[in-house]
Amino acid sequence: MRFQKLIPWSAVAVLSALPTGAAHAATGGEPAAITQVDIAPCLAASAADDVDKATYACAAVIDNEKTTKADLVKALIARGALLARHDQIDRAIADDTRALLLDPTLADIFNARGELWLKKGDKPKAVQDFGAALKIDPNHEKARANHKAMARELERIGAQMAVAGKPSFNCARATLAVEKTICGNRELADLDREIYGSHLRALREARSPTEARKIQREQDAFVARRNAEFGRPGYDLKKAMQERLQQINGVDGY
Repeated sequence: MRFQKLIPWSAVAVLSALPTGAAHAATGGEPAAITQVDIAPCLAASAADDVDKATYACAAVIDNEKTTKADLVKALIARGALLARHDQIDRAIADDTRALLLDPTLADIFNARGELWLKKGDKPKAVQDFGAALKIDPNHEKARANHKAMARELERIGAQMAVAGKPSFNCARATLAVEKTICGNRELADLDREIYGSHLRALREARSPTEARKIQREQDAFVARRNAEFGRPGYDLKKAMQERLQQINGVDGY
């Protein structure tokens, strides 16, 4: 009888030593409450631009199975922005991409990722993300400005591609050997077009009619010398054209 009385009292002693939630679980009552993941340290460290603290604090949230979807998205966005500020572009894109998979309605993040693609030089993906942001929010000012700028850039690239490999003159009317050589070589054709375009710019920027005439005489002299010396031993057409382009644009390229 003494042992029978001791058993119930022993069980009570063990349960009283457990946390309340565990005691409930042990007695078959309500399950223990799940402690909510604290996202505050991640957000605070990211806002403070503290890479070391944010790396640890955000990983604790992002890698935790118990993190709610909403908090996971916030942590990914916070860490992605921090990584972007420190030029860790690929990692920032990865965080933004994961956040967008969880919530594809985030116009700001589409725009942010578009800007990251632009830094990587991937203009088609950048335009796609800016467009996605505008579909979600047609009044998104940054996305609209970015999309407009990229549209102009793509138009410029398209125009360049349309004339790529074509010189400043009509190859159908080329009669000189040097002209035919330029027409048959894309690199030389592009150089010729650059020289012509830079020459026109220099004429527009001339500070006086006298300076403009001097610029034109220099160009005429280059073309005459090019035509006369092409084919002679030691004459390097490409080098001569590159030197002329540098002469017009200056050492710094303008």
